[in-house]
Amino acid sequence: MSKPQVKDMLDRVLTWSSDRQDDAAEILALMEAQDQAGYHLTDEQVREIERRRRDGIASHLTLDDFNARIDRLLGE
Repeated sequence: MSKPQVKDMLDRVLTWSSDRQDDAAEILALMEAQDQAGYHLTDEQVREIERRRRDGIASHLTLDDFNARIDRLLGE
């Protein structure tokens, strides 16, 4: 989206009800706060998360499998 398109959108937001304007402001504030966060995923980490979500492996773990993974992570 170009800067003029963003400006047009923000101008339209000013025509919305105050409740909707509050919602938009809250969302924008959250986005801005994310940009200020000290932690950011690398492209490789994002791809790994997307792969795991796509594969859905975590949703198929048995309790025993889950406990085994925790034990491995804790070095037990």
